[in-house]
Amino acid sequence: CCLLLFVGCKKKMTSGNNLTFGQSVLAGGVAGVIEIGVMYPTDVVKTRVQLSSQAHLGMWSTMKNIIRKEGVSVLYRGILSPVLAEAPKRATKFAGNEEFKKLLRCQDGSLPSHRAFAAGALAGFVEALVNCPFEMLKVRMQAVENKSLYKNELDCFLKIQKSVGVLSFFRGLSAHITRNAIWNGTYFASIGTARNFFPTKQDDSRVKILGKKFASGLVGGVVGTSFSTPFDVVKSRMQSTNQAPGNPYNSIGSSLRHILKTEGLASMYKGFGPRIVRLGPGGGIMIVAFDTISNWLMALSNNNNNN
Repeated sequence: CCLLLFVGCKKKMTSGNNLTFGQSVLAGGVAGVIEIGVMYPTDVVKTRVQLSSQAHLGMWSTMKNIIRKEGVSVLYRGILSPVLAEAPKRATKFAGNEEFKKLLRCQDGSLPSHRAFAAGALAGFVEALVNCPFEMLKVRMQAVENKSLYKNELDCFLKIQKSVGVLSFFRGLSAHITRNAIWNGTYFASIGTARNFFPTKQDDSRVKILGKKFASGLVGGVVGTSFSTPFDVVKSRMQSTNQAPGNPYNSIGSSLRHILKTEGLASMYKGFGPRIVRLGPGGGIMIVAFDTISNWLMALSNNNNNN
């Protein structure tokens, strides 16, 4: 399979930029913080739906129930953990993707779809290693049964560390890596393909260019979400519980078997609605923010070099 990365180089996708690794880290981190500030409540709803054994829980009905019974502020419960993780997480995603793209480009500078997928998947693997402890804390904070158990993120961290140890913060890492590799691979590959359908022209206004980039990111977010949601459900189930004998959520395989047996195939796509709402537009927001900040950093760097 690895040999396939070095064939099929005639199909050109998008050209790379000239960002340094540090600039990619900064642009990716800022883009991620912007996205989470806009879309976080949908993530709370998504986790609540995925952790519930009830069938046919709708996004809007779940959100209304949360607001009515627990208050609007609960839609932001656990936000500190992803905010703290967002800069290194998104930075790893974008900077890692840029670095892997450089390694996987063909000699003529082109990047075929399968190579774009591989670059994104590798970036997703690295991102999961960085983000898993933060994601585990976030899931525990978002779970309705833990509302009275953990006062805040620090309290949650200390109680988990004391009861089950530091390694427990990497609970669900296998599902996390699988989800991220699939999402990032399809996201970045789809963006490159979508940009061929939304080509920018020399006379395009800045607004039109950003609109086309948003559309490409939106397509990437929807495609990535469609393929990765089953493993996101498994990740949420694994991270919401502790490793224990007899726990059906001890591994990806046992989790998949248990969910399919007790809840059916449709449950593998629990939370798909809120994930689409977040990661579709969120994917557009991220790529527009990343490209805008990247262009600004490159312009700033060029000005400094010319002075």
